[in-house]
Amino acid sequence: MQRQQMVALFQVLFLLVAGWGLYDFIQSDGMLTSQGEQEVVDSNGVVYAFDEPPKRIAITNTYAATVMKMLDVDPSVVVGVSGDFESSDLWPEFDSTQIIQNSAHSEIDFETLLDTRPELYIVFASNGMVDTEAIRQKLNPVGVHVLALDFYKYDSLRYEIGVLATLFDRQAEAELLFSEFDAIEALVNQRILQIDDEQRPQVVMEHHASLTRDPVVLTGTSQWTDLIEMAGGINVFSELPGHTTHVDMEAIIDANPDVIMFDGITFELGYDDYDPEDKCSTHMQSVSERPGFDQMQAIENDRMLILAGEFAGPMMVYGLPTLAEHFHPELFEDVNSSSYLDTFFSDYFDVERKGVFLCEP
Repeated sequence: MQRQQMVALFQVLFLLVAGWGLYDFIQSDGMLTSQGEQEVVDSNGVVYAFDEPPKRIAITNTYAATVMKMLDVDPSVVVGVSGDFESSDLWPEFDSTQIIQNSAHSEIDFETLLDTRPELYIVFASNGMVDTEAIRQKLNPVGVHVLALDFYKYDSLRYEIGVLATLFDRQAEAELLFSEFDAIEALVNQRILQIDDEQRPQVVMEHHASLTRDPVVLTGTSQWTDLIEMAGGINVFSELPGHTTHVDMEAIIDANPDVIMFDGITFELGYDDYDPEDKCSTHMQSVSERPGFDQMQAIENDRMLILAGEFAGPMMVYGLPTLAEHFHPELFEDVNSSSYLDTFFSDYFDVERKGVFLCEP
């Protein structure tokens, strides 16, 4: 009996030690789930080592898929997608691809995901609605590496494109793409370079959360601040902490901005969307009726702007002339800013651009 008790005690101790070791292994930032002579580092600082481009990947956000198109990566490597790719003529190549979750922000169907046998799962790196670390902890131990890339922040866009270019051996395509970025940015920069700060519009950029509560504004760490500044504007609340933050109505009134912009990701704007319920006008009317806003420059001069969600993704550089023209129409009278949006869809999606991409009063 004593011997049996000792054996049982040893088994319990072994399971405890082994379980703790596995937990510690999973928690370790240095966990190795891949091997190879080439390496890429994602936007969470996690390394993926490989010898050849992956042949089976899962992607759940259209931003990553868009960059793959921009780099002319063979779409047949994609074995799993989210419902975000359904019912759109932008993604015909994924019509019969397995759906592994409803959207980029929803719960993963891990059983279906594993059935697709992906080598990589590409996910957002810093989106507040996606728990990237929890996904790593579930997938890395079963041999699926999680590659975290955003493609919606200007200051990391080129780096993240470079990661996919290295991964899929598309460096030459990336260089051509960056040359196009350079040309668009130079066009805008040359025209606003001589403008001093007093001539640059003061801009308040409100988050879509402002639709349901007091104003939430985008700060200096948001991707929008980079675009606002590159287009010749100044984000009034760039010095506030956080990516987004709540401000009182009085703070906006005191700032008296020249332009009020809105993140239109929750509006029915963008490719093949036409704001059918006229939510743009309703929202701008509601903002203009806020107490004390009637004497604000932006309201008096009808300088409000709602931009489709595409402007905050990989299309952002192609949308830069549109924003710059809105800020400084006199400097861009000879520029067809919408042609850059047309080029984006014709070159990378092989479709003619359609839909409403921005709203003004």
